[in-house]
Formats: sequence, structure tokens, C-alpha cells
Amino acid sequence: MTGGPWLVTGASGFLGRHVLQHVERTGGDRKTIALVRVGSEWSGMAWTRALTHTTPLVGTVDGDQSWTADPGLDGLGGIFHLAALVRHSRKDADEVYRTNVHGTLNMVRLAAARRCRLVFVSTSGTVACFRDPLRSADEESPFCEDEVRPWPYYHSKVVAEREARRLAIELGVELVIVRPPVLLGPGDHKFRATNHVIRFLRGRLPFLIRGGMHFADVRDVAGALVCAMARAKLRPVYHVPGTICSIEAFYAMVARAASAPPPRLIVPFALAWWMAKLAGPLHILPEATLVEMGARYWGMTSRYAADDLGYASRAGPDTIADTVAWVRANLPAAA
Repeated sequence: MTGGPWLVTGASGFLGRHVLQHVERTGGDRKTIALVRVGSEWSGMAWTRALTHTTPLVGTVDGDQSWTADPGLDGLGGIFHLAALVRHSRKDADEVYRTNVHGTLNMVRLAAARRCRLVFVSTSGTVACFRDPLRSADEESPFCEDEVRPWPYYHSKVVAEREARRLAIELGVELVIVRPPVLLGPGDHKFRATNHVIRFLRGRLPFLIRGGMHFADVRDVAGALVCAMARAKLRPVYHVPGTICSIEAFYAMVARAASAPPPRLIVPFALAWWMAKLAGPLHILPEATLVEMGARYWGMTSRYAADDLGYASRAGPDTIADTVAWVRANLPAAA
């Protein structure tokens, strides 16, 4: 570890924002480099103007890698690899695998060239996807590859973890993998992570299915990631669990925070799947793949995150309340 700058891929996203803001608050004079696809988009977001120690660098993890020779990366102290393509439709599979697998391997190569630690944010879905609500996974659990194989995003993360670990060992890179569940909280300026909350607030959630939900507060996860970069000695994998509940209980929390009635209609999985499939072109219901995932359970625990990363997840209702308040204040159509 050195005092050099930290590179953050996916810097313009929800988690990237919180990691950069956390470093700004707690990192003293630590400089960060924000890898962004479009410089004008970065400068056009109001929250980036408060980052006095952050410099943007235009580039992508899965395309032309000429940016990796930029002199600003000299003495690089570490890489947070947050960039990912979160799409669940099977028609987007090629692009998802290219970004999530090949992009991650490119970051392993960059960490090897710059001789620095790589903290790679994967997902709880690589090991914690079950049909039984009582099952759970920790850092020692095997991949649930057969279960998630039909879903490009989750399966691409399984492949990315496996291939990144293999390449990291080959190149001598210190690779730390962090697996969060769904992230919620304030500051989702692209309104993607909070989309399911927004659908409820807009009255576009006609039914629920029986299944599981697992979410953590983005602010708590960002703090754990910064700790994972700053500590001298770490384990290869960490889970950062949050609130585990049923889909019904999740939307009951959202309803309480919004002072609105919760959804009442529970639709059997098969009917919900066919409804989503047939309504796909109209974009009025979630995709069929999201219905498939919604019927699963995502139990996850951690053996190590509390001691090694000082990680603790705040109460789920608090995260939901902050999420709803932020969305309403920043997306008038959901107010």
C-alpha cells in the first residue's frame, strides 16, 4: 500500500458516488481518480463538484485500454473496481459478459502493472441464491452457478470472480472480492438501484410474488470498501450483508416509509412469469427474468466483515426511509 491515488471504476454510479464521498470525508489528503465513460456527463452532475480531491479520467474497463498509461496513474495506491453492466435480459448477455468478465480481467492486469491492490465488487448472487428461504451462504460457500446460470448478470459475476482469482494468482495481484446484496439509500442519481422503490411510489407495482429480498445500505457498504483498501492485511473474500426479508415484508417497509398502503395482490409465480413475458414489449411489468429472480431467496452472512472491515449494517427501515425521502425530493414524478 502506498499514499498514491486510488482509482475508482464505475465512479459515476450509485456506489461509486458514495465511495468517493466517503474518501473525501475520511481520507485526509488522499486523492482519487474517477474513471468515467463521458467527461461531460461527470462534470454535469452537481455532486461531483464537491469532490475536491478527485480527478476524472475518461476510459472504459472493457474497451480501448490506452488510458491505463495515463501519467496520473503513476504511483497508484489501489483500484476499486465497481464498474459493471447490470442488465438481466438474456438478449444483452454478450455485452454483459464482455463488461463484467473481460473488464474485470483488464483491472487485474492493471493492478499487476501498477503493483497495487484490487478491491473488486461482485454480488451476493454468486453464492447466495436459493429456493429455500432458510438457506444462507458465507465467505466459504461454493458458487451457486447452476442456480444463476440462466441470468447473465449473476452468472457473469461468477465467471468474473473465478477468472479474476485465477489471473490474480498468476500475476501476483492482491485481489479482495466484496459481495454486497441489493444496495439502497440516498443518492441514487441515476435512479437505477432504487427502481423497484420508484415503481411502488408511482403506483406501478400491480402485484407481488412470493420470494426473498436482501438489501444493504450503500453508505455502510462504501465505508467497508474504503476500509478494505486501507487495511494492511485482508482476506480474499468478504460479505457485507444487510436486511433479509420476504418481498411482502420489503414492500410493507416501503409502504410505511411512504405513508401509503402496501400491495395486496400476491400472484403465483407461473402466472406472474407469463404475464411479464407477454407484456415484455410494452414495458409495463418487470422482465420475466426479474420475476424468476424475485422467486428466489438471498440469505447471506459474514464471518469476517465486522472484525476486519468494521462493517455493520444499519436497520433496514432506516435505509428504506432515507431512500424514499431522497427519491421523493429528487424525482418529482415519484412524490
